[in-house]
Amino acid sequence: MTSSADLAVRLRRADFNRALAEADLRAIGPILAPDAIMVTGTDSAVIAGQKAQLAVWKREFAAADRTIYTRTPETILASPVEPIALEHGRWEGVAADSGAFLASGSYTAKWRRTGSNWVIEAEIYLTLA
Repeated sequence: MTSSADLAVRLRRADFNRALAEADLRAIGPILAPDAIMVTGTDSAVIAGQKAQLAVWKREFAAADRTIYTRTPETILASPVEPIALEHGRWEGVAADSGAFLASGSYTAKWRRTGSNWVIEAEIYLTLA
């Protein structure tokens, strides 16, 4: 399960990154569990639920000074007894119009396999720069 889970989570993360870069709200929804939780890096805001997260991304995509966030997985640890995995990596935010660096840090995400797909159940971010 580990190697296939590792690859599957990395592919889903790549899909999520692509959706963020392209401001594709429809592509983000299926990657988030209905009750997904995100804790942001700087102010530790808790955004609970897929609907709430999609609303946040919709506002972000419409912003004149939009930021493009990219998550880069460093490790994926899959459970040998449950259909879950933990992703740890680095994140970065750059200005959409200029590509100028804005912020970066570390993150951890918990994934769950539901059927043949992996969905994000929780993410927590730490701003380091």
